[in-house]
Amino acid sequence: MAAKKFQYPIVDVWANPPGLGAAIPEVARLFAYSHSDPEIANKKRSPKDVIAWMDEAGISHICLSAWSRPGKMIFSNAEVTEYTRAHPDRIFGLAAVDLHDPVNAVKELEHYVKVEGFVGLRVVPWLWNLPPTDPHYWPLFVKCIELDIPFLTQVGHTAPACPSEVGRPIPYIDTIALKFPDLKIIMGHIGYPWAAETVAVAWKHKNVYIDTSAWSPKYYAPELIKFANTTGREKVMFGTNFPQLGWKACVDNVDEYLVNTKDGFREKVVKDFMGGNALRVMKLPPVNLGKLKSNL
Repeated sequence: MAAKKFQYPIVDVWANPPGLGAAIPEVARLFAYSHSDPEIANKKRSPKDVIAWMDEAGISHICLSAWSRPGKMIFSNAEVTEYTRAHPDRIFGLAAVDLHDPVNAVKELEHYVKVEGFVGLRVVPWLWNLPPTDPHYWPLFVKCIELDIPFLTQVGHTAPACPSEVGRPIPYIDTIALKFPDLKIIMGHIGYPWAAETVAVAWKHKNVYIDTSAWSPKYYAPELIKFANTTGREKVMFGTNFPQLGWKACVDNVDEYLVNTKDGFREKVVKDFMGGNALRVMKLPPVNLGKLKSNL
């Protein structure tokens, strides 16, 4: 397939390494429902492959996450550096840590931010069955504030057969935003069936944001679209949950369902949503889009 042109920065704020589907058995049903490509979802692939898929979709930056669960690093921070070191201007790491070992978790987070240039911390609460209000998170929140990086987390129900309660935007995200008002929080996965709560919390708190990962653009919640078109223009970011969803399909679906359509984004909102907000909040460097085009 021909690569898309880079018209403006497109940032995927929630991407995962290829092979995630095989590494976390609980997500198998989600990946099957999403018609994920098994050659990408279940097999480790090279940084070169990842960049080729980004170029095909016209994606300029991704935030690539390590994964941790109790007793195991699923994808270690060191494994993520294989991608970030290969393409430091386009692939940016999100750290994962052991919540049950908070002292070493803080040390590991600091190392990967200061030494390897990681741009955030991500914790998926259902893997730990611990909501973000649990004290195990608190030292990490303080370190995130100190390092000026965001805390990224999942909100909404879990597609895997695990308890969904820990993904409630209210009370959990609302509570930590009150307790740690300087903490930048990015709520991933829109928050269905509590999308209205997700929007309400992002509207209420200065440093709380939403990303659209795990949802095809044609299924974005109406509350989210209305928020992005009005008071939330600077609060909503594009995400995919790759490799659950493919990059090209997601970008194409934004073009088809949300650009210049009756129920989609206003024209002035699209660039902010697709990349501008993420570049600002996550402090990602700009890229030379002309240079990227010349390489296609």
